[in-house]
This record gives sequence, structure tokens and C-alpha cells, in this order.
Amino acid sequence: MRDPRVPRVLVLVCDSFGIGDAPDAAAYGDGDSNTLGNCARAVGGIRAPNLGALGLGMLTEIQGVPPHAADGTAHGRLTERSAGKDTTTGHWEMSGIVLERPFPLYPHGFPPEVIDPFVERIGRRILGNRPASGTEIIAELGDEHLRTGRPIVYTSGDSVFQIACHVDIVPLETLYEWCRVAREILTGDHAVGRVIARPFAGEPGSFVRTPDRRDFSLPPPGPTLLDRCVEAGVAVYAVGKIQDIFAGRGLTEAEYSRSNDDGIDISLRFLARPGPALVFANLVDFDSKYGHRNDPEGYARCVEALDARIPELVARLDGGLLMLTGDHGCDPTTPSTDHSRERTPVLVAGLEGPPRDVGTRDSFADLGATVAELLGVSGYDLAGTSFAEELVRPRPASPTG
Repeated sequence: MRDPRVPRVLVLVCDSFGIGDAPDAAAYGDGDSNTLGNCARAVGGIRAPNLGALGLGMLTEIQGVPPHAADGTAHGRLTERSAGKDTTTGHWEMSGIVLERPFPLYPHGFPPEVIDPFVERIGRRILGNRPASGTEIIAELGDEHLRTGRPIVYTSGDSVFQIACHVDIVPLETLYEWCRVAREILTGDHAVGRVIARPFAGEPGSFVRTPDRRDFSLPPPGPTLLDRCVEAGVAVYAVGKIQDIFAGRGLTEAEYSRSNDDGIDISLRFLARPGPALVFANLVDFDSKYGHRNDPEGYARCVEALDARIPELVARLDGGLLMLTGDHGCDPTTPSTDHSRERTPVLVAGLEGPPRDVGTRDSFADLGATVAELLGVSGYDLAGTSFAEELVRPRPASPTG
């Protein structure tokens, strides 16, 4: 029987919201990475009073965001335990799965045992097959793709098999089907975390990626927070690429988003639904549009745009809680265009009383365990240590007699 502390929780994952200081960052080549701190320094400061009031400036030095936390909030830092620094790993860990082995990487491109069956299945040769920035490889090979119809295949510092095609040359459904083919092939030793469809449009010299990206992830290796919520009668609403990351499992309803603002609009609609609910949203623009493109100015403006909408989200909680976090870093000030191994913030709104500091947590999974307890998901048996008691005081004993 559920014994909820709150009626609903919005977990808002700001994709790549890193705050540096991961204890093993140097082992990943990310010793100097601090996505939010370095970004703010590079642009002369970020104006984010609402995120600041949630305690963001208490977690790392962010120029323009002083160390302060308002009443009714909590703040802390999450540390990734899983091996890796990709989107799937981060989301799975915050949902109760800690991976001991990282997904495979391909710094020299994919081997023949992957590419040959892919080419045979789709009936076309490919272009690329190397690690690259998505926008750069599209600019480089887009003309040849237009002439030949051959898909551009590439990877990155993450465990991804990405397929880029122009929407006028390869219809979206065909691109998605090719991704499903790759997903079937990429198993066993080559079980990459995600196959990603990267459609683009425009003319040579001005290609642009469209918002019709789709991620084809491995299914989680076991139950997650989402599964446990649905089993307990808590609706799970997925926003953005959450449904892809969890391969459609543990969801009541899902909706893709076309931008951060669209994702916030969808989240607001789901928050208005009656009944107990977990709204799990990913805002990808920070990462895809600015982090991977080493654009600190764009990243900073994107943070400020999110900040302006925080009051709308808090106003829609109706007794519930907002828990804002990240899944990894993607420092736009470093030479690399890949993700970075960093701690991430956990910022909570919708509480009562003075601000709380929940400290530096040992795992992203602590967030999922906390959400489960807040929503009354009893017997939660996945990874993580809940800090719900630090957020919500115990209920008084029921009167007797």
C-alpha cells in the first residue's frame, strides 16, 4: 500500500548540467571540466536568479550566481558510480541501475563485423565511419550524401552509432528503420548504448539538423524506478527522449519534444493531470546545441532561458516537488566536444521551511530512491539511498480512540 509524502514529482534532467569535481574525472580526461562553472566564467557571468534561489551557487562557483538558497528548497551534488559518462548510463543510474562495465566505444570507427551486415541489410554503402562532431561531419560529407544517397555513419566519445541523412534524400521513416536495423546488429560485444537518427535539412553550406532525432537504446538490464512506480499505481509521464532512453519501458504516456521550451510546456501539461505521478523530462538543448558545439555563449543563454521558466514549473507543482539535475557534463570551454565526467546538481523546489543541504551523494541512484519514497513506492529494491527524510518531515502519528 502506498504511503506518499507528495502527490507528484517532476524530475527535470537538464542534459549535460555538470558542476565539475568528479573524483575520477582525471581518469576520463576531464580533470578540468566544470560545465556550468567554466561556461559562466567564459561569458562573464550567467544571470539565473531562480536557479540561484534553488541553491545552484552553493554547489560550485558560477559567476553571476552567488551562493544562496531560499526557503522551501534543497540542494546537493550527485556523484556518478557507473562506468561511463553518457546519457543512457546517467539516466539509468538515477533510476536505480548502476553499471559496472561501460558501453563499448569506437575511437577508430566501427569494425567490419558491424558495418558489413549493416550495409547488406540497408542495401547502400556508407560514408564516414569515424568519431566526429555531428555538425562538422554533416558539413563535410553532406554534399556527397546528396549525390549518392549513402548515409553518414559516425560515433563520438560516447557509445553511440549515429546515422545522419538529409530529409529530402532519405525519408524519416526509412532513417528510423535503418536505425532499428543497426540496433539489431549492435548486440553482444558491440552493444552500444544508443543508435541515434540524425536527420538534417537545408542546402550545402547551410545544413541544419532537424528536431526529429530519435534514440534507439538498449533496454535496461533490469527494473527501474519507472517500472516500480507503474507497479505501485503511480503514473509515469516521459518528456523528450526519456522514452527512448528506457526503450519504452515503465511508461504510462510519453511525448517527444522539439526544444527545451517545448519540453517545459509538455511537462506543465503532464503536471496538471490528476492522480499520483512522476513526470520525467529531459531538456536536451544544452547538450546537443551548445555543449557538443563548444558554444559557451549559447549554453549560457540557454541556462538563462530555463531560469526564466522555473517559476511556471514551481507554480504547477500543486503540493508536489521539482527535482532538477543533470546526467553528465559537456563542458563547452574544453577542446573536446564530447561529454565530460562531472558531478551534477540536485535542486529541489516545493518544500516547506528553511533551505536544506542534502550534501554530496555517493550515487545518481540516490535521486531515484528519494523519488520512490516521496511517491510512496514501498519496498523499493533498486540501487540508491533515499534522502527523502531530509526533505519532508515525518507525518504526525494518526490520532487514536
